Amino acid sequence: MKYFKGAVTFILFALLILSVYAEDYYDTLHVKRHASKQEIRKSYKKLSRKYHPDKNPGNKEAEEKFLKITEAYEVLMDDEKRNIYNKFGKEGLKNRNEQRGNPFNFFNNFNHDHEEEKKGPSIKIDVAVTLKELYLGATIDVDVNKRMICPHCGGTGANSYDGYKKCHICGGTGQKKLQFMLGPGIFQQVQAVCDVCGGTGKIIKEKCEICHGDRVIRGNDIVSFVVERGMKDGEEIVVEEGAEQAPDTTPGDLIVKLIMQEDKIYTRKDDDLYRTLEISFVESLLGFQRVIHHLDNHEINIERSGITKPNFVIKIPSEGMPNKSGDFGDLYIEIIVLYPESLTKAQANGKIKNCYNIIL
Repeated sequence: MKYFKGAVTFILFALLILSVYAEDYYDTLHVKRHASKQEIRKSYKKLSRKYHPDKNPGNKEAEEKFLKITEAYEVLMDDEKRNIYNKFGKEGLKNRNEQRGNPFNFFNNFNHDHEEEKKGPSIKIDVAVTLKELYLGATIDVDVNKRMICPHCGGTGANSYDGYKKCHICGGTGQKKLQFMLGPGIFQQVQAVCDVCGGTGKIIKEKCEICHGDRVIRGNDIVSFVVERGMKDGEEIVVEEGAEQAPDTTPGDLIVKLIMQEDKIYTRKDDDLYRTLEISFVESLLGFQRVIHHLDNHEINIERSGITKPNFVIKIPSEGMPNKSGDFGDLYIEIIVLYPESLTKAQANGKIKNCYNIIL
């Protein structure tokens, strides 16, 4: 009989362990157990895009994966749920939901459900771009100096995963009891998040050797953004959550202002492009043929016969800048006639006179 009871106890214990660690939420999101919210959010966005039903129509496996990813994200981004999950697994979350149906937890539920995650301030930077990048579009990496979650401790402030001690105020529960007087001789006791440990039930006993318990460090972070074709000088691009990081706070946005650098050949006005083309005095009288290269290096053939006056402008439709509607502006080429500084008698009596004879 004792053997039977021992076996049953062992089986129940094994089932409890399996319920805690089966389909681990951290493994589902491909993050470590001490991962910061920023790391969790970044991984979630990547995985949710990969397995989203819209990108995998009719794929049941991808749909199930997407649901698991979403479930894991909702738990790990909630401090209270994550704390319970870390201690008791999914079974603890199930019990928590049952307790939330208790009408005496009204105050606790109200405070939690109306709690919004803080978002940090946005920052603005200027980034130089070439006219070619605006014409073709580009993905640009920029080095931004900012506060970041400490990579060593993951924003916990502790030197190791077990570098904590039990909170002496809440006894490691993450909760403390508060008593309210509802009337003469009538008291109501409710639970609230411990303000000493922040609901984690733990206090750092050994500070991180990199951030010294500050949970953040200042350093350079490579931020990528996409310049769409045809974007303009001064236009702004918003990189969501690309600003400075802080624990338990959603990073603000990084606002990138595009500053167009001057091109050696082309200038831009709205969606149109302008450039000059030099020809000789003889070519201005007899005509000319040229091949010019555009910003993306494709060739454009320019050909004229007869007289071309100085500052004459050639318009080439749809060879300007692309725009958001999918159309192109025009290219305007101003002709610059190069006159000789001096002529020899032979040149005057030969080439130039011959040109006039041909014209006449």
